[in-house]
Amino acid sequence: MGATFGAMNEIRVLTDPDLVVTPSSSHGRRQPGIGMRLASPRVFLWLASAILLAFLLVPLAAIFIRAIPSGAFNDSLGDPVVREALQLSLVTTALTLLVAIVLGTPVAYLLARYRFRGRDTLDTLIELPMVLPPAVAGVALLMAFGRRGILGPTLSTVFGLEIPFTTLAVVMAQTFVAAPFFIKAAKAGFESVDPDLEHVAATLGISRIQTFWSVTVPLSLPALMGGAVMAWARALGEFGATIMFAGNFMGRTQTMPLAIYQTMESGRLNAALVLSSILIVVSFSVLIIFKGLARFAAGDIGRPNA
Repeated sequence: MGATFGAMNEIRVLTDPDLVVTPSSSHGRRQPGIGMRLASPRVFLWLASAILLAFLLVPLAAIFIRAIPSGAFNDSLGDPVVREALQLSLVTTALTLLVAIVLGTPVAYLLARYRFRGRDTLDTLIELPMVLPPAVAGVALLMAFGRRGILGPTLSTVFGLEIPFTTLAVVMAQTFVAAPFFIKAAKAGFESVDPDLEHVAATLGISRIQTFWSVTVPLSLPALMGGAVMAWARALGEFGATIMFAGNFMGRTQTMPLAIYQTMESGRLNAALVLSSILIVVSFSVLIIFKGLARFAAGDIGRPNA
């Protein structure tokens, strides 16, 4: 009987996580188990997450809480400031994205496929606008292309081109801060493509241009699309470089972020709320699209989350 009881007790100890056998107690005295020891850290993790999540979400939700009941959308969607800022933002960001793709794709492929002296320096310089304060970017553009800048007088005298405080300046400011996002993503996408696939295509007599469009681009397309989305979103939210280099003129250089600044200064809260709401919805949508493209690139589409 004693042996039988001991065996049953030993089985109970092995199958019950809350029973811990110590050298001093062979009868399985109940001790705090692993679940109890982990409860406190888990509670802390959830508490910290809840505090940070509330801090991030409450201000964003407050915009919609103030805008929807007050009828801000009905009152301000027809406002010329809102309408022209939205239209100008869509036009300039589309042009910015086009420039980033056309000029950024060759640069990204160069960095991904070739090794040369100064490559790391070039890569760092391209990524520098991503971490520069936007105001610094605006001052840099003004010192380069302004009327008293390094290239400004030449552009004005030879070509009759005045860049500052024009729509072109808006596109240049947006391109300066947004293009690196596309280049960085495109470079990662090109690096993920096995070079042997391009070599095989070359042995079949396919030109490098055809190989690029028929092999490299399709395989790196998710990364290219993700980079394009992020670059467009960055251009849409650009403020500091634009106001420094292009100014804040309605219908000419006043994009949505600048219109928010002006309407808040002039006490037109409803217009600022509408523009802010649009930017929040667009930014959230961009992040969802980017995450979807990233999952697609990793081959996780259709796989349930853990």
